[in-house]
Amino acid sequence: MAGAQFGKETGASGSFQRQGNRFTDRVSTDGSAPWPVEADRYRLIWSRACPWAHRSRIVLGLLGLDEVISIGTVDPIRDEHGWRFTLDPEGSDPVLGTSHLSEAYLATDPSYDGRVTVPALVDTASGQVVTNDYPQMTLDFSTEWTKLHRAGAPDLYPEALRGEITSVNEHVFRDVNNGVYRCGFATSQAAYDEAFRQLFDRLDWLEARLAGQRYLVGESLTEADIRLFTTLVRFDAAYHGHFKCNRNKLTEMPVLWSYARDLFQTPGFSETVDFDHIKRHYYGTHEQINPTLIVPSGPDESGWLTPHGRQG
Repeated sequence: MAGAQFGKETGASGSFQRQGNRFTDRVSTDGSAPWPVEADRYRLIWSRACPWAHRSRIVLGLLGLDEVISIGTVDPIRDEHGWRFTLDPEGSDPVLGTSHLSEAYLATDPSYDGRVTVPALVDTASGQVVTNDYPQMTLDFSTEWTKLHRAGAPDLYPEALRGEITSVNEHVFRDVNNGVYRCGFATSQAAYDEAFRQLFDRLDWLEARLAGQRYLVGESLTEADIRLFTTLVRFDAAYHGHFKCNRNKLTEMPVLWSYARDLFQTPGFSETVDFDHIKRHYYGTHEQINPTLIVPSGPDESGWLTPHGRQG
């Protein structure tokens, strides 16, 4: 999902319009959804470059579900058929036996002609996509898969805080997670200016909110922090320059920069970050924005490991 084809989702006003999620089935424990919770049945397909997929990978690992849901990783560079399994031997996913994620999409809906997106949860028995509904997917990992969570797994979506988490997530999605794309893929000055203003207004709001608390909601890590992190970790490497989100860098916002380092240094986060994949995807697949496809050498990544000073 990280690499929308430029212009394909741009409205008449020049504003970016994100494609909806085609597959929205759910996995549940009580039979209310078409798919049952079952160990070793499903495969999560993700890209290290994509922030939407990245959040699902972090949640999977934190909850220990990577022991019961297998993981397939696509190449950061797509071809004419979309996300491809060229990182695997012989260019084929070893579980699904396919060269492209699009094959699972077409196995589920032979008439599908939209963009193929990650993350996708695939049923390994049928080869069909269960869901590519990335917002609901991680919530279900927290609430429907509890019997398969590792011992001591964090509660990333505590019931008492769900209303506040939902409210924060809505603001962050509109203005930050999707806001950087609204800047980068805008095709009119007015659309870009509006997205730019909303993005940095929200980052200023987050800077103020986090000045007085370690986490976005409550006193421990939640889904809200994970959703914000996957945008922040890409900010200086991709969005600041490539998407023209350049009022300032993340490293120039002291509270957000400390907060992002705190999360990066939390077990389960840094090992899922791949700056090479991130930069090669963004700079190497958006030819309309970056026609030379040159991937920048910077920024310096060593700062992510410096002390953050946000211990509770």
